[in-house]
Amino acid sequence: MLRLFIAVPLPEHIRSDLAGLCSGVPDAKWVAAENMHLTLRFIGEVGRGDADDIHQALSRIRLPAFDLVVSGVGCFETRRKIHSLWASVEKHELLSRLREKVESAVVREGLEPERRKFKAHITLARFRKGSGGRIGTFIENNNRFRTEPFRVTYFTLFRSHLGNQGPHYEPLAEYPLDE
Repeated sequence: MLRLFIAVPLPEHIRSDLAGLCSGVPDAKWVAAENMHLTLRFIGEVGRGDADDIHQALSRIRLPAFDLVVSGVGCFETRRKIHSLWASVEKHELLSRLREKVESAVVREGLEPERRKFKAHITLARFRKGSGGRIGTFIENNNRFRTEPFRVTYFTLFRSHLGNQGPHYEPLAEYPLDE
């Protein structure tokens, strides 16, 4: 079985800028800079045949390249417990269209539709038991964070390897956008 997700990889300078935010919150498990990305769709565990079918479906997606900006930070919470900190990605029509095309492609290949509303973000930290300590201060101090625009010229199908030292993400295929 392969644990898969589809994402927009980030340029090294953007990951470096984001990594500079990653401190000052107790109990945070910070995401390593090399693992930062913009998830378009989490797939989960699938067999090799299903992975090949998903790859073929993704390879048919056609859209122009576009620019994105990371701006601001926030958190996700469930039942009043914060479970992750993230950096926000500004809305862009082509990003929304790419997300829709990716979702349609994987649903056509037999995956259940994603039930959660898409929120373009880059995860910075996770919390195992939830956390409230210093998160308000972190958000207040970093809410004006903003990157320069960066060009999105492709998206990637990743395999996630889970381990004691944290996850390792292996790119399996890249899908170019039209320049």
